[in-house]
Amino acid sequence: MKIIINLLFAVILLFSVNISAQKDSLKLNREARSLLREGNKLYNKQQFGDAAIAYRKALGKNSKYDKATYNYGNALYQDKKYQEAVAEYELTAKMAKDKFAKAEAYHNIGNAMMEQKKYQEAVNAYKNALRNNPKDDETRYNLAVAQKELDKEQEKNNQQNNNNKDDKQNKDNKDQNKDNKDQNKDQENQNDQNKDKKEGDNKDQKDQDQKPKEGDDQNKDQQKKQDQKDSQQKPQPQPGKMTPEQMKQLLESLNNEEKKTQKKMNVQKSKGRKVNQEKDW
Repeated sequence: MKIIINLLFAVILLFSVNISAQKDSLKLNREARSLLREGNKLYNKQQFGDAAIAYRKALGKNSKYDKATYNYGNALYQDKKYQEAVAEYELTAKMAKDKFAKAEAYHNIGNAMMEQKKYQEAVNAYKNALRNNPKDDETRYNLAVAQKELDKEQEKNNQQNNNNKDDKQNKDNKDQNKDNKDQNKDQENQNDQNKDKKEGDNKDQKDQDQKPKEGDDQNKDQQKKQDQKDSQQKPQPQPGKMTPEQMKQLLESLNNEEKKTQKKMNVQKSKGRKVNQEKDW
């Protein structure tokens, strides 16, 4: 019996807790709706910053309040806080209970992306909106505009890439030409150095050839000393005396004169006698 009473008490307590929680939840929801209406009034007055604060307070009361989330995104969008607005729209798309609400969230994501010039993301968002609501002509028009801007951006990027590629190629060619020029200049300098070195070597060799050799000078000095020595050893003619060479020449001269005299005498003798030649008759 006691156990039954305890169980009954627990059920009553749990029921009371649930009732209290539901009352609290209902209270929070009423407060959230009140803050949402306050935010709408501020939004209509174009007081978008204050409206965003009211919507954020409403979400503080009920974090799953989808209308507050969507309106909060709109207030951020109008306040030009596009990146923060996209986060709220994405959350709305996840919580949306029907395709039309989801389509509106994606449509607004596309608009926020367009404001940030993120054309590829805008195209993707508009396509998602049309998947959920294919009859939305406004979304289809925005998609065409986003696609056109995306094509222009891609064409511009391609042109820029080509220009950068050409600039890089020109720079590489310029650098290559500069390197070749520097190499040619270095080669010319090397050739000039080799030429100067060769001319210097030739000059040194020429000077070396023209410079009297130490051995030659020594030989000349020795020859000079030998000549002086020979001249000192050679007999010098003395006054009143004849050298052997002079005596030899005098004797030869006398002999020659004697031969000439003898020949002359023989010629004179032959002229005084006639020689008759006998004939054979």
